[in-house]
This record gives sequence, C-alpha cells and structure tokens, in this order.
Amino acid sequence: MCTTFLASEIITELKKNGIKIEGFPHIIRLNPFARFKTRGNGAVSFKIAVCKDEDLIKKIVLDKVKLLSRVDCENTNPGIVFYNGEITKEMEKYSLKAIHSIITIEEAEKFATENGMEIHKIKNGRGIIGSVAAIGCPLKDYTYELITYRIKENYAKKRLIDYDSVVLMNEKTYPKTFENIDNDYMAIKPNTPCPVLYGIRGESPEILEIAKNIVKIYEQLNNYCIFKTNQHTDMHLQKIDKISEMEKYGSYIVHGEVKNDPHVIEGGHVFFKLMDGSGEIELAAYEPTKDFRHIIKKLIKGDEIQVYGGIGCGGTFNLEKIKILSLKKKQIFKNPKCECGKTMTSAGKLKGFKCKKCGFKLPDGERIIITCERELIENNYYETPISSRRHLSKPLIRMNI
Repeated sequence: MCTTFLASEIITELKKNGIKIEGFPHIIRLNPFARFKTRGNGAVSFKIAVCKDEDLIKKIVLDKVKLLSRVDCENTNPGIVFYNGEITKEMEKYSLKAIHSIITIEEAEKFATENGMEIHKIKNGRGIIGSVAAIGCPLKDYTYELITYRIKENYAKKRLIDYDSVVLMNEKTYPKTFENIDNDYMAIKPNTPCPVLYGIRGESPEILEIAKNIVKIYEQLNNYCIFKTNQHTDMHLQKIDKISEMEKYGSYIVHGEVKNDPHVIEGGHVFFKLMDGSGEIELAAYEPTKDFRHIIKKLIKGDEIQVYGGIGCGGTFNLEKIKILSLKKKQIFKNPKCECGKTMTSAGKLKGFKCKKCGFKLPDGERIIITCERELIENNYYETPISSRRHLSKPLIRMNI
C-alpha cells in the first residue's frame, strides 16, 4: 500500500475524534540499499499534541493499519510503535544507523523494548525497524513535501494533471520548490497505481500551499497532507577518507583517482574504477541516469574526483553525483602529414613514416602530440537527472551550486 496515505488517513481520523497532532508528520527515508526495503524505503511518524485518550489513539492507529495494509502481499510486514517520552541520544543513533547501514527485526525489537516503546507487529513486523527510526530521527536539515491523494475509484487510472499548470507552478515557485519538471516529464506525478495523485517538494509549508493552488487537476481530490522530511538532504551519505572504509549497503562521499577510462556495457550502463592508496572500487552510472552517463564517459584515467553514492548487493558503487577535483591533460597522437597533404602511415617499427600517395619518406619522423580541450570543468558538480534521483539525494540547487 502507501505509508504516507495511511498516515494521512490516521491523522484525519484522529482529528475527527478531537485528537490533534503536534507540528507536521515526518517522512523518514531509510537506507536506500537495504535488502528488504520498500520502493522509497520510507517510514512515517507523528506526535500527539495532548494525549487525553491513549486507548482510543492506539485503537484508531491499529485499526487503520489493519484495514489499509495489503497484508496479502508477501513483502508487506507492517510495524507500529507507540512511544511516550523524550527523544534520547541512543534513539537518534539508532535512526542514523537505520539510514546508514542494516538493522534486523530482532535488533529493532530489542531496542524498542529496552527503551520503553510499545510495538505491534503484523506478520513478521519488519516495519518496526523504520517505525523506531522515524520517531528518533534528528532533522537538522530538512525539506517538506505536500502529497495529494486520489479517491479509491481512480487508483489504477491515468492521473489527470494539467501539464502546463505544473510548468507554471515551477516557474513561479522554483527554487523554493524543486524537482517538479524534468524536461517534458512531470516529476511530481508517480507512475504506480497507488493513492498518490502528486507530490510537491519544497523548503517550507507556505510555498507548498502556494504551489498546490497553481496546479490544476481534472479529477476529484480525496485529501492532502504536508510532511516534514529528510528527503533531499544527503542524510544517507557518510564522508570518509579511504575507499577501504566502505562497506556493502552503505552510502558515502569519498575522493580518489580514476583508474581506467570508463566503458559502456550492453544496456547502456557505464562503468569505471576509482582508486586511492587504500584500495579501489568499481563505480557505475546506469542507463536510467540518461545524460549523466555522458558526463561519466568524459572522465579519463588520472582524473581526480569526489563521488557521492552507495553500494548495492553486487558491491558496485552507484553514482548519484560527482565533483571534479582535477583533470588530467588529454592527449592524442597523430601521424604527420606529407608535403602533398596526405596523412602519412607508419613505415615500420623505428622506421618513421611514408606517404602512400607520393612515396615520400620521413625516416626520423615522430607522431604529433595534440592536447585536447576537456569538456568537464574543475570544481564543478554533476548530478543525475530528476527522473532517476534518489529520495535522499540533495540536489545541487539545495547546495547553492
């Protein structure tokens, strides 16, 4: 199903019963390389402003989860966590671990029990891993997302959103909202048969409300909700000094030297290796990253770069963005030209060159070295397109670049 829609429905039901939440609900995106992740690997939490009727609150939450969760799906294993207390440093550390590495169901259950949390598991209850993390996650950098929801009858139907209005919205609100349009692609619109109609990402709730009022739709709206989130903050990335410090399923910022010229394999994926004094790792820009692959193909052996991304189950580093630190001179070698204007050919090893057209020989001739101008720019950043960007990846516009 859809975790944010479930949260929205729960909050609506709580409000009907006179129960208010404090601030905005949170979407916390967890480790994008976790093996058992959902598509966006998000967990949702919210805080009750005044807890007058704890039993009623728990009943509403649990009933909605059981009603709306697609538990017939093998990979749907919801987890619900209730917590009444202060957010501790240990809880914050747990949340960061859930974003940076792997936490087991057993580890999450043990942590929750030891820290006074009440847990409810449906099936194997894997969702408690994210639920605990969503409660304790510190948001020093954050964004907001306004998500609108469809009526049930429209879930699997084509979304009726006016493209021109989305373009106008982007013109009037960017960069306070971002990732709205990717060329002709409406990036606010998902392509799955889920309850979400569209989602707008931005720097404040106020700009999101303005943006929503610009977007035109031609179908009935069920509801909408604004979430505070760690999306687009690079919270998943850990800055390290050595390639050897990397671990599978982790996300990192690291610099090194390009070991070999990038090469393309079947399917359009681009691969190369990065090395430093501690070791090396294979990096990839996959076909969905489109034009970003063409940037990667312009790297050559000896270039120094800083890379941002993470390591999947195959052990390859998936690129999200790069920074060019220094560029090596690119040189090509050409045979000399004959006096007649024809390019000469080799006369044999250490025998110089000869002209096939006029027969002229140049026994002591050497190949001409030409230094090519590089198309990449030092100290520049390059990022994947919106359509292939991870939820957590911080776009350059948010980095003031």
